[in-house]
Amino acid sequence: MLRFTKRADYGLMAIHYIAVHDQLGAVSAKRIADEFRIPPELLAKIMQRLAKQGLIVSQNGPKGGYVLARRAVSITVGEVIRALEGPIHIVECYEDASECPQMERCNLRRPMQKVQAAISHMLDTMTLAELTSEDVPELLTLRT
Repeated sequence: MLRFTKRADYGLMAIHYIAVHDQLGAVSAKRIADEFRIPPELLAKIMQRLAKQGLIVSQNGPKGGYVLARRAVSITVGEVIRALEGPIHIVECYEDASECPQMERCNLRRPMQKVQAAISHMLDTMTLAELTSEDVPELLTLRT
């Protein structure tokens, strides 16, 4: 099953919360941790990674916390995921340097690369601003 890790999930929740509350100023890590019941130590590591990748900025002082480093329309979901998890690969053989023992006879490599490209495109074109909008498309239901 394709699924974000807890780190990516929490990171998206945190940066989304910062984007939604951007007009109010810096948002503290404690406030985010309390709001979503995220372990503070884990959230601190996530926030450090996001700051190191230039997605958020830490502000010190009594009203300190985190703000977006850029406008929400210029930060993509893909950037956030990669900042926290590194490259997004749904299958091991996405790159030619894979050591998969099925590489020579695999008949799914090319189709999975198409799926990978579609997922990457979606993540790289969806911005934080889109996540904060009320206009969320309905999920497609699967037919069995």
